[in-house]
Amino acid sequence: MFILLILAIILTMYAQANVSGTYNKYANVRNKRGYTGAQVATMMLQNAGIYDVSVERVGGNLTDHYDPRTKTLRLSQNVYDSVSVAALGVAAHETGHAIQHDVGYGPLALRSFFYPVANLGSRLAMPLIFIGMLFSSHSGYLMIQIGILFFAASVVFTLITLPVEFDASARATELLVEQNFLDESEVEGSKKVLRAAALTYVAAAIVAVLQLLRLIGIFGRRSD
Repeated sequence: MFILLILAIILTMYAQANVSGTYNKYANVRNKRGYTGAQVATMMLQNAGIYDVSVERVGGNLTDHYDPRTKTLRLSQNVYDSVSVAALGVAAHETGHAIQHDVGYGPLALRSFFYPVANLGSRLAMPLIFIGMLFSSHSGYLMIQIGILFFAASVVFTLITLPVEFDASARATELLVEQNFLDESEVEGSKKVLRAAALTYVAAAIVAVLQLLRLIGIFGRRSD
């Protein structure tokens, strides 16, 4: 199990390097129609009949995201103003999340509902487990159990994220072609960027599941 976990961590490192490399490659490929990421996001929203979602610029690199709580689509500087094929793929992907929200896409609603629990779990799980390991009493063992349950909640959130991200990428690719933002030769570059990003989510999910199984294994041995 430990070896599998190490391999999964290596996969995560590769995925992060791959998404950066792929994005940087297609960030230098200008789309033929000269659209910026912000323009594509705005037009896609309007074409979907969505007028209550704002498109904003946000700092950082690849910090793009859609916030369903405030109905705000935030694009990083390198995507908001960029006319690259990579930028349009990222902008369309985040717009895909806004469309998911508008149509009531089930996994997105489930992820949003589960987020507060998962966020709490990711922050408290390891401290509780560590503190519990310091004690040999029943109370310490109970703290470990609670910590593992919290960690399991964050793992479930990670797994729920997968179909949400895959669906947003599928919507993005379809809309980029159907609405003539990219032609067939250009869309392949945006697909590669989105596939590279998807691999990071898959790798994170694998690491999370293996970490949970390892904790359960340690927990089981302590209960003997």
